[in-house]
Amino acid sequence: MLAITFLGAALAGIYGALHDQLSYSISPEYFTKMKFQQFWYANFGWPERVYASEVGFLASWWVGAIGAWLLARLGLDGFPPVMRRRYVAKAFAIVFGSAVIIGSAGLLLGAIATHQSDLRGWKEFKDAFDLQDLPAFVIVAYLHAASYLGALIGVIGACVYIWLTERRLRIPIQTMATAVSDPSARE
Repeated sequence: MLAITFLGAALAGIYGALHDQLSYSISPEYFTKMKFQQFWYANFGWPERVYASEVGFLASWWVGAIGAWLLARLGLDGFPPVMRRRYVAKAFAIVFGSAVIIGSAGLLLGAIATHQSDLRGWKEFKDAFDLQDLPAFVIVAYLHAASYLGALIGVIGACVYIWLTERRLRIPIQTMATAVSDPSARE
C-alpha cells in the first residue's frame, strides 16, 4: 500500500511540474503575482521556470498520494503480485487521462471565455494582483481548476474500475485458492 501511495505521489508531482511549465508559458503572471507568493517557502533563488515546476510538484504530489492511497485501500494492493503492476498502471492511466482530458477542456473553455465574454467578474483578481494580461491569467485559472477536477473524476473512475475488477476476479481467485487448499474440490 505504501509503495502505491509513493508512486502516486511521485507521478502526480511530476505531472504537476510539467503542467505548470505549460501554465507558465501561457501566463507567467499567474505564478509571479499569485502562486509564487503562495509557495514563497520553496523559492531557492532558481530561475522562475524552475520555481514554477517546484510549485507544480508541491501543489500536486499530495493529491496523487491521497488518490493512490484510496486506490490501494480499495483493493489495488490486494491483487496477486503478478497482476498488480498491470492494474496499478491501468488505474493510474485512468486518473492521468481524466486529468489531461478535463484539464484540456478547461484550457479550451478558458480561451473561449476570454474571447466571448467580458471579464468584469475577474476585476478583483486584476486589481488585487495588478495583472497586465488578465485573459492569460483567466485561461490558466480555468486550466488549473479543470485539472484538479479531472484528477478527482479520474480517481473516482479508477476506484470504480478497481472495485469492479476486484469483484470480477474475486470468484475465480477464491475458486483457485479453494482448489489448491482442498484437493477434494478438484474432483
